[in-house]
Amino acid sequence: MWGGRFSEATDSFVAAFTASVGFDQRFARHDIQGSIAHATMLEKCDILTADEVATIVDGLQQVLGEIEAGDFNWSIALEDVHMNVESRLTDIVGAVGKKLHTGRSRNDQVATDIRLWLREETDNIITLLVRLQSGLLDLAEQHTDTIMPGFTHLQTAQPVSFGHHVMAWFEMLYRDTERLVDARRRINQMPLGSAALAGTTFPIDRTITAELLGFEGICQNSLDAVSDRDFAIEFTSAASILMMHMSRMSEEIILWMSAQFNFVQIPDRFCTGSSIMPQKKNPDVPELVRGKAARVFGQLMTLLSLMKSQPLAYNKDNQEDKEPLFDCVDTLTGSLLAFADMLPNITPNKEKMRAATMKGYATATDLADYLVRNGVAFRDAHEVVGNAVALGIKEGVDLSDLSLAQLKQFSDAIGDDVFDYLTLEGSLAARDHLGGTAPNQVKQAVVNGRARLKAFA
Repeated sequence: MWGGRFSEATDSFVAAFTASVGFDQRFARHDIQGSIAHATMLEKCDILTADEVATIVDGLQQVLGEIEAGDFNWSIALEDVHMNVESRLTDIVGAVGKKLHTGRSRNDQVATDIRLWLREETDNIITLLVRLQSGLLDLAEQHTDTIMPGFTHLQTAQPVSFGHHVMAWFEMLYRDTERLVDARRRINQMPLGSAALAGTTFPIDRTITAELLGFEGICQNSLDAVSDRDFAIEFTSAASILMMHMSRMSEEIILWMSAQFNFVQIPDRFCTGSSIMPQKKNPDVPELVRGKAARVFGQLMTLLSLMKSQPLAYNKDNQEDKEPLFDCVDTLTGSLLAFADMLPNITPNKEKMRAATMKGYATATDLADYLVRNGVAFRDAHEVVGNAVALGIKEGVDLSDLSLAQLKQFSDAIGDDVFDYLTLEGSLAARDHLGGTAPNQVKQAVVNGRARLKAFA
């Protein structure tokens, strides 16, 4: 395919070393999709005849059929998916197949293939994210009144509802969805027509090709178009943030499943046992997702490092952009599939959660707020409650188990109604504002969440 420039054949090791067909054949359908659009544009611009284009399109569809049927013979000697497809096309239709490459280069061709492929994968991932979030909304709705301890520093802080905690997960994933939707706009820009780096001398019309391929914009500079991989880096960055969120969720599930917490159970089908300890039920899916987050982070670093020293325009280095991106998409897709099935099927242990909430003086802030409402300055109230907690620790009881006399020794502002504010249910109900953990606020958050998800339908 190099024509007459070279005086000797490529070394066999170099041919294998530089070939990408072993992995970029994944682009075959998108490559053919782009080639059909390119040929159609060439006809509309009177560069190829209608008969030539009809022959080329029929041939490309035959090639696609062979690939999908598993009958295609991939050749390392032809280096990549593009030359394999073009060579087979020429075998089928003859010399007219050689005209397909008019007005383009493999540089803008591969840049187009990557964008077409990643656009499709991004759509699939967004669909999975919406499915996962819908499942979380259902779970949250079932447990707006299920009380659990909220933590800071992994120490009991204040009571929250399990539904409220699940809605925090929802909000993380919602931002991830927004990021991917936004990134998709920059993925969906067409480089085709930039040729090798400077454009082409043929009178092409790039708007025709962009419309045929469903691109919402056209890359405005040919040098940038063939060498830009920002869109892949941006996608991998969004994927890394998403995997970070899923890793945080995994960590909580792993802790909560331990005998020491015993807050939740996940179905057996998402767990494994031990080859030596018969009692074990290991949370392998969340553990593996937690581990796979590191893998996606690594692919982001790979792409950033790959691009950081490249001069304009295209360089062979860019062949190394595909495998990290493929692995990132595969890892993220698999993790989302597992979570979309697993998370909505979590079963909380309500009694254990409630008992744990009672152990950490979780209503201490409620007592401080009570004192403030009765005219005590907050800093003074803070000290009063601290003294009350110290007494509770000494007596081995919760604040709600101290007598009124014991509480009043720390402040005359404490009255008979104080115990209304020291119950777990009262604590939850008191936080009745947008974003609060009050059950009616969580129910409204679920309703709002379902409405917000419709934007991604």
